[in-house]
Amino acid sequence: IPILFPHLVEDTVKEQLEAAKPEPIIDEVDLANLAPRKPDWDLKRDVSKKLEKLEKRTQRAIAELIRERLKGQEEELASAVGSAKQEGSDSD
Repeated sequence: IPILFPHLVEDTVKEQLEAAKPEPIIDEVDLANLAPRKPDWDLKRDVSKKLEKLEKRTQRAIAELIRERLKGQEEELASAVGSAKQEGSDSD
C-alpha cells in the first residue's frame, strides 16, 4: 500500500491496536459489595410489626402506672388535708 495518506494509516493502526487490547477481567470479587451491608436487615423487617405492638403496650402500661401513682398521691393529699381539718377543729 503506497503511503499517500499517512493519517489514514495512523487511524487504521490505532483501530487495530484498540481491537487487540484485551478487556480487563476482574480477578477478585469483593464480597462486601455483593452482600447486604447489614446481614440482619431481614430480621429487623420481620420483627418490626411485633415491636410496634410491644411499644404501644409498653406506653399504655407506663401511662397506667403513672395514673395509679398520681391517684395514690391524690388520696394521700386528701387524707392529709382531712387530718389537718380535724386537727384545726380540735384546737378551736
